[in-house]
Amino acid sequence: MSSERKVRVRFAPSPTGGLHLGGVRTALFNYLYARKHQGDFILRVEDTDQTRFVAGAEEYINECLAWCGLTPDESPLKGGDFGPYRQSERKPSYRQFAEQLIEKGYAYYAFDTSAELDEQRKKQPNFRYSHENRLKLRNSLSLSQEETAELLAAGTPHTVRIKVPTDETVSFNDMIRGQVSFDTNLIDDKVLLKADGMPTYHLAVVVDDKAMEISHVFRGEEWLPSAPIHVLLWEYLGWNDQMPKWAHLPLILKPDGNGKLSKRDGDRLGFPVYAMNWKDAQSETVTQGFREMGFLPEAFVNMLGVLGWNDGTEQELFSLDELIAKFSVERISKAGAKFDFEKAKWFNHEWIKKSSNEDLLPQIKALLTLHNVQKVDDHFVTEVLSAVKERLTFVSDFWEQASFFFVKPENYDLAAVKPKWSAEKTDFFQKINSEFGKFESWDASALEAYFKGAIQESGMKMGELMMPFRIMLVGGKFGPDVFQIVSLLGQEEVIARVNKALVAFTAE
Repeated sequence: MSSERKVRVRFAPSPTGGLHLGGVRTALFNYLYARKHQGDFILRVEDTDQTRFVAGAEEYINECLAWCGLTPDESPLKGGDFGPYRQSERKPSYRQFAEQLIEKGYAYYAFDTSAELDEQRKKQPNFRYSHENRLKLRNSLSLSQEETAELLAAGTPHTVRIKVPTDETVSFNDMIRGQVSFDTNLIDDKVLLKADGMPTYHLAVVVDDKAMEISHVFRGEEWLPSAPIHVLLWEYLGWNDQMPKWAHLPLILKPDGNGKLSKRDGDRLGFPVYAMNWKDAQSETVTQGFREMGFLPEAFVNMLGVLGWNDGTEQELFSLDELIAKFSVERISKAGAKFDFEKAKWFNHEWIKKSSNEDLLPQIKALLTLHNVQKVDDHFVTEVLSAVKERLTFVSDFWEQASFFFVKPENYDLAAVKPKWSAEKTDFFQKINSEFGKFESWDASALEAYFKGAIQESGMKMGELMMPFRIMLVGGKFGPDVFQIVSLLGQEEVIARVNKALVAFTAE
């Protein structure tokens, strides 16, 4: 392959359900490579398996990519010079290549019914259709030319299978793994064309990659066992010089490192494995996604970008542009990458801190509306956000951390206050509140200086009065700096809250 060949990569998901974070990472690595090398990033929908097709899944894939900021240069939505971009719409193009392989002796017609193959599996638990038994089964290799022609003329249902050679080694260079070799005696004769005329993945992926001039294939390592079939097809179809370079990405592993991460692991351990919420049309159950849990797209993409890749430094936080600039295939790990949800949350926490208040404001306002807080001043919301931002793991945590700025506390942590409450403390806060009413400038530092001076004068300890003061304003022992709270709530509100809390604190 010429080094001058334009970089063209593709993300080719099947529209069969929610998009697993492993799938999004495959899309991301394709995208990074394309952008790094001024190439094209293509979305191709592999919908040839009509039995597994799920309505709405393609739209879901488009929305996931849009949320992550991974915009394809060519896709079913956008079009392009190499369409169509849905495999089902390319159906007429596949049979000619299957027939071409048969003519050259690289493939054959197989007339075995599903029932006949099931019978073989019962007889032989590890049954595989291969060089070992192909002449004992019902196909154009074991039948005469006349019998085959008659069956075809009669419209007998059949598949087309690749004829894998015996006693050969298929080798290729993987950009991540180096030289990879396979013994053809261990490979079965995969179906290339199904009885309904639809291609299997094996034929379609090769024909489509050739037609779309794909230069590099980044896909999960679960496709590695299929690679020798694809290499053989590139060779058998006479396209060896146009075969893409291969890169099989490491798996994303369960948190304990023991096997591939699955949806069941997420359900069991309480974290999402899909990019966005996915609703199963049959069961009506909704599987939560990272987006709906409150992950920022920047954090989600950053987290995926360093799952199985690093830039060789200690840096962990990368914007999409930084990932593009730093990305190199040489730094992709061969070993699987353990998924760590606590680390994923850390990324989100860091990205919330990095995000501007203006960027977060729409989500915060939507959250307030959800909690029936209407007509809030944007400036006030932004000030509150600044006060609590460092405490947020998810945007949704804003309500837990800051609801008291918008709604007066109805309940107080009385267990923390009442056992040590005294008439002396009541007098102190009544006096403080009276003085608060005289402040002409409601300034946090002036209020703090006054309050701490009054404590010293009283002879009581700082902790004895600071903690109850916080509970008066907030309802509990949490929140940002207490005088930041005082400053934001404003003079009238603070006075009202202290008076209201004193009633609760002194009630029998």
